Amino acid sequence: MGEVRRATVADAGELVRLRGVFLGGAASPESAADEWQRVAFEVLQTRLAAPDPAMVAFVVDRADRPGALAACAVGAVDWRLGGPNDPTSEHGYVFNVVTDPDQRRRGYSRLCMTALLDWYYERGIRTVDLRASPGGEPLYHSLGFVRTTYPAMRLRLPAAED
Repeated sequence: MGEVRRATVADAGELVRLRGVFLGGAASPESAADEWQRVAFEVLQTRLAAPDPAMVAFVVDRADRPGALAACAVGAVDWRLGGPNDPTSEHGYVFNVVTDPDQRRRGYSRLCMTALLDWYYERGIRTVDLRASPGGEPLYHSLGFVRTTYPAMRLRLPAAED
C-alpha cells in the first residue's frame, strides 16, 4: 500500500488532473480550453502555500509514474456560527476524494481521508461535512460519517457584469 503525505504547491497540476477524473473527464492545467482548470490551479497554488492553510490536500503518489498522484482528498475549513451541538465556529468540508481508475481498491482514498480527518482533529474541528457519491458512501460510513436530516440545496447566481 502507498504512503500518504500532505500535498505541496508542486502537486497543484496533478490535483487539477484528479479533479478532472472526479468530474468525469481528463483535465490538464496546461490546457486553456477550460477556465475552471486554470482557476483551480491558481487557487491550489495559493491555498497550499499558505502558512496556516484553510485548504489542504492529502495524497498518495503513483509508484509507476514519478511526479504523478494516485489519489487525493481535499478539504477546507468553513467558518459558521456555533450552535448547541458544536459551539465552535470552524467546520470541515471534504471534497474531491478521488483515485485514478487503475489505482482503485488499494486503500488510497481511506489513507487520504484518514490523514485529512486527523488534520481537522488537530485543528480542533469537530464537525466535518461532505457530499457522498453512492460509490463513496461505504468508505465514509466506515469512517463514522452519517446521513444528516437536512438535504443539500443550491442556488446559482448569475455572473456579475463588469
